[in-house]
Amino acid sequence: QVSRMTTEHFDCHYCKDSLLGKKYVLREDNPYCIKCYDNLFSNACEDCKKPIGCDCKDLSYKERHWHETCFKCAKCGKSLVEKPFAAKDELLLCTECYSNEYSSKCFMCKKTIMPGSRKMEYKGNSWHETCFICHRCLQPIGTKPFIPKDNDNYCVPCFEKQFAYHCTACKKAISTGGVTYHDQPWHKECFLCTGCKKQLSGKRFTSRDDFPYCLDCFSNIYAKKCAGCTKPITGLGGAKYISFEERQWHSDCFNCMKCSISLVGRGFLTQRDDVLCPECGRNI
Repeated sequence: QVSRMTTEHFDCHYCKDSLLGKKYVLREDNPYCIKCYDNLFSNACEDCKKPIGCDCKDLSYKERHWHETCFKCAKCGKSLVEKPFAAKDELLLCTECYSNEYSSKCFMCKKTIMPGSRKMEYKGNSWHETCFICHRCLQPIGTKPFIPKDNDNYCVPCFEKQFAYHCTACKKAISTGGVTYHDQPWHKECFLCTGCKKQLSGKRFTSRDDFPYCLDCFSNIYAKKCAGCTKPITGLGGAKYISFEERQWHSDCFNCMKCSISLVGRGFLTQRDDVLCPECGRNI
């Protein structure tokens, strides 16, 4: 607040010089002559280092101050007053200089991506938002999910139409992962046991008449039962078993009924449903 005072005995609060008939500034209800006010309270200009007097406009940015005539681009010298600008390493630059010096170049159109405009980034490259488009439908991808292929990017619907396999079970596109069985594609969640309908992906399974089964279902439905322990004989994993007159045994179960000695590779006798070693057979 700069004023003139004409009453008697009105002095500068700092230097005590009379302010009668002179300009002065009130600060916290105390009057100061212009010289004292500038020396005591004016901010120093970042550019010319001189005080920004009360008769000048003080432009500030992040606690730094400039004269209006000193507020200009550090590179080209153009005034930044009432214009957009950018800061870099304590320097203020007009948007054109900042763009030429520091801004990314669009991977598609090769033009500068101006500060403040939206850009898309992927694998170290940048695009204008309107340049980051699906290679097939040519529509901007924006923030929607996309799938890269052969240095091009596709929105999910276009990728599925052009490249994706379709699940044998649900007929929908398989965009990632999947299972191949009998040269046919399946979603992992669609590849199920024919018996219990549990997922088979990542688990051991077998098949019957081209239908997949988990080991439990296959054993319960198709496997023959061991005459010794009555559990299924799957033959999976190379496990050996013994077969005699339409009966089967696990190799570990093919033992003498009386003395429990293994009969694998040895002679044996039968007594009704039992198998016996020759010695136990003679003692009957």
